Amino acid sequence: MKILVIGSGGREHALCFKIAQSKKVTKIYCAPGNGGTHNIAENVDIKPNEVDKLLDFALENSIDLTIVGPEEPLVLGIADKFQEKGLRIFGVNKECARLEGSKDFSKRFMEKYNIPTAKYNSYTDLEKAIEGLKDYNYPVVIKADGLCLGKGVVICNSEGEAITTLNNILKNRIFGSEGEKVIIEEFLDGVEASLLCFVTEGKIIPMESAKDYKKIFDGDKGLNTGGVGCFSPSPLFNKELDKKIEKNILNKISFGLEDEHMDFRGILFIGFMIVDNEPKVLEFNVRFGDPETEVLIPRLKSDIVDLFQKTIDGDLKKEDLTWTEEKCVTVVVTSKGYPGDYEKGFEIKGTDTLDENIILFHNGTKYHDGKLVTNGGRVMSITSLGNSLDQARETIYNNINRIHFNGIYYRKDIGKIN
Repeated sequence: MKILVIGSGGREHALCFKIAQSKKVTKIYCAPGNGGTHNIAENVDIKPNEVDKLLDFALENSIDLTIVGPEEPLVLGIADKFQEKGLRIFGVNKECARLEGSKDFSKRFMEKYNIPTAKYNSYTDLEKAIEGLKDYNYPVVIKADGLCLGKGVVICNSEGEAITTLNNILKNRIFGSEGEKVIIEEFLDGVEASLLCFVTEGKIIPMESAKDYKKIFDGDKGLNTGGVGCFSPSPLFNKELDKKIEKNILNKISFGLEDEHMDFRGILFIGFMIVDNEPKVLEFNVRFGDPETEVLIPRLKSDIVDLFQKTIDGDLKKEDLTWTEEKCVTVVVTSKGYPGDYEKGFEIKGTDTLDENIILFHNGTKYHDGKLVTNGGRVMSITSLGNSLDQARETIYNNINRIHFNGIYYRKDIGKIN
């Protein structure tokens, strides 16, 4: 089989890493890929949002299966276009992608099917939105409706902050058309958790659990990021919580998808807030998470190509997913200044000195004049399996200081459970 993976991050490198283990696969392409995928796939200079170019490439190269990493091409309808041409693609159609592409749509879906979530209201008019703030206490959450590259969610601690945020989104259009509508939402105070699931033919099949770290500094301080560390499994998920999630959330999502005639075939990533031991849904994503993928993929024993095929065909079963008992930790090394402004293009050294039990996933790297250089805010995910979280994290922190580039930074407390 010839496989095309779309995307350029650690998630896509992890997917290529696992796909390469399948005996069914003869060739992997990654568009556009990075310095890590370069070693196991042929990188193709096409951006994820260049849907027509990707379609032409898949047709010209007789691609047997395409896997979509990021959300933007899904929202743009890449799955529909590929399917119209008879191409097999793993990723949800444009209608189902609205669960991530429009926060208003996903909140209305939750409300309609009685899925526990935070109280909210949607607005397109600035004055009405400011008036609507009176219905909420502080802090309050304000979200631009669209994707906004993950930057469209603001937690406001005062009325002044909230009014400024509403002005920025609705009047100043800092997110362009993605911010034509805003959601004002009650702030939930609890423990954040997430669950990735395969979904097909109305069946929702959860993967193993994972816990990611969003804040840039140790002790969960500083600005939110795309994720700077992760481990699996999460001790938060016990039998009691699993039952509540299945009864109050997964079953209701499944019913809602069927009732709306939404043919969801792909990944559903559910973000939770656990409030007083009760799970509430923060958001839906319709693709693999990053850095969650970097800790789930090494624990997956199943042939991932089989899982993709069975999801597309509608015959995936829970027992098709098998996992190692080993624990997995990943620590993301970042560029100085991330998640704010940062410089790129610094040479990366030391990756050839890492121990064999380190799995190195590249997030933002590329080759330039034969040298591996930084090409993003999140640069690499240093990953390891172990019989315990402590063993896995010790392996990582014994190796991570062998990697060098100008401005390298990483948290020192990933995988540390008090």
